[in-house]
Amino acid sequence: MRPRLVYAALGLLATVTGMAAGHLVAALLDPASSPVLAVGSTVIDLTPTPVKEWAVRNFGTNDKPILIGSVLAVTLVLAAVAGLLVRRSFAFGVGLLLVLVGLAGAAALTRPTATPVDVLPAAVAAIVGVLALALLTGLARGTSAGAESTEERATGGSSRRFVLVAGGVAALAAAMGGAGQWLVGLRTRPEDVAIPAATDPAGAFPTGIEGRVRGVSALRTPNDDFYRVDTALVIPSVSVDSWKLTIDGDVDKELSFSFDDLAAMPLTERDITMTCVSNEVGGPYVGAARWLGVRVKDLLDQAGVGSGVDQVFSTSVDGFTVSTPLEAAMDGRDMMVAIGMNGEALPRAHGFPARLITPGLYGFVGATKWLERLTLTTYDAKKSYWTERDWATDAPIKVESRIDTPRPLANVKAGMTAIGGVAWAQQRGIEKVEVRIDGGGWQEAKLGPSVNNDYWRQWYLPWDAKPGSHQLAVRATTKDGETQTPARTTVFPDGATGIQEIVVTVS
Repeated sequence: MRPRLVYAALGLLATVTGMAAGHLVAALLDPASSPVLAVGSTVIDLTPTPVKEWAVRNFGTNDKPILIGSVLAVTLVLAAVAGLLVRRSFAFGVGLLLVLVGLAGAAALTRPTATPVDVLPAAVAAIVGVLALALLTGLARGTSAGAESTEERATGGSSRRFVLVAGGVAALAAAMGGAGQWLVGLRTRPEDVAIPAATDPAGAFPTGIEGRVRGVSALRTPNDDFYRVDTALVIPSVSVDSWKLTIDGDVDKELSFSFDDLAAMPLTERDITMTCVSNEVGGPYVGAARWLGVRVKDLLDQAGVGSGVDQVFSTSVDGFTVSTPLEAAMDGRDMMVAIGMNGEALPRAHGFPARLITPGLYGFVGATKWLERLTLTTYDAKKSYWTERDWATDAPIKVESRIDTPRPLANVKAGMTAIGGVAWAQQRGIEKVEVRIDGGGWQEAKLGPSVNNDYWRQWYLPWDAKPGSHQLAVRATTKDGETQTPARTTVFPDGATGIQEIVVTVS
C-alpha cells in the first residue's frame, strides 16, 4: 500500500510542477492560455445552459473559482493515476500525463482569439512534468531497491536524497506558480488613466435613503460592490496605449478609434442601472452606477450604417460576442461605449478600457466588456455567444423589485422597523412600490429620490412588527402603468419574472 501512495504522490507532484511551469509561461504570454484556465474556459463553452444557470444560481460569483477547482481536482486525480501507472510502466504513466497536457493545449488553441503560440504553456508543462516524473520515479525506484552504499547508509542514503529532491521539486513548483500569479497580478493591475470631464454631464446626484433606512442598497453602487457575471476565467489584460475600437461590417467606411480618440470626443455622462439576465427574482445581479462614454449613435453616424443592418455585433478582446438590436443604438436612448464608471476609469473587472452600456436591455445583449469591435450586420448573418445557445435576441429588462431589509429568514426585533429595498424598470421608470404582509392587502411604500427612468428606485415601508412568523412580498408598477407580474418564469431565455416573497421571524 505504501509504495502505491508514494507513486501516486509522485504523479501529483510532477503534474503540479508541470502545471506551474505552464502557468508561468502563460503569465508572460497570455494568462488565458494557462493549461487549467484553457480547459476551464472550454468547459464553460461546452456546458449546457441549464447547468450554467444552476451554477450561477447556487454559487453566484464563486462559480469561476469552483469551476477552476473542479478542473484542478479532476486533473490531480488523473495525475495520481499516472503516478500509479509509472510503477508498472513508465511509458504508460507518461502517456497519461501527455494526454492531460495535450487536452489543455488543444483547449488553448480552440479559444476564439487563439494563436499558435498559445500552445506553448501546455508544451512547457508537458516537458517539465515528464522530466520531473522521470527524476522522481528514478530516485523512488533506487530507494525502494535498497541499493545503498556504506557511505549512503552513514549519511542517510538514497532515501534522504529522494526526500531532498522531492522537496526541491515541490519548492520549484511553488516558486513558479507564485511567480506566475505575481506576473498575472502585474498585468491586471489598474492603469493610471485620466478620464476627461463630460461634455453632457448627468447633473447633481440626489441623496439616497440608505442613511435613514438601514439595510437598503446604496443609491449608487460602489465599483468594488458592483456585480460581475461573465465567461472570463481570467480578466483580460489590455493596454490602453495599444487598444483600439474598430467599427466595420455593413458601413460606408471602416473606422478605428484609440482610447485617446474616444476621450477627445463629446462625452455623455448618465446614471444607469444594469441588470444581468441570470438575476433570479430578488437576486443580487443588479447594480447602479454613473457611466461616462461616447454615444454609440455618434460613432455609427461617422461610419455610416448600411440599409440592411439590424444588429450591432460586438466583440470583446477575448473573442466573446454579443448581439444588440440596432434600434437600441438609434432610438434615442443613451447606449454608449463607456470609458468611465463612478468618476474614474473602468475597473479591469468591469471592462477596462471600454465597454458597452445599453439602458433597458439585459447585459447579455448590450453590455460587452473589454470591447474592441462593433460590426454592423444582420441576425441572419451572425450569431453571438448567447444567441447560439438559444437565449433571446432581444431582451428588454422586466419590471422587478427586491426586498433588501429584512433579509430572508431574518430574526427581527419586535416594534417599529422598516421593510425596504429597490425596484427597477429601465427606460420606463418606477411609479409605485407596494408591500404585502401575511397575504393581506397591498400597502403603498414610500419612494426614495428619483434619479431618472433608467435608474433604480429605493423604497421603504414603516412596519410595526409583531412577534411571530411573517411573510413579506413586494411588487412595483412602472410609470407607464405596468404592474410586476406574479407569474413565475425562469431566467432562460429572456429574464425571470415573479414577485419576491420572504419569511421572517419577529421576536
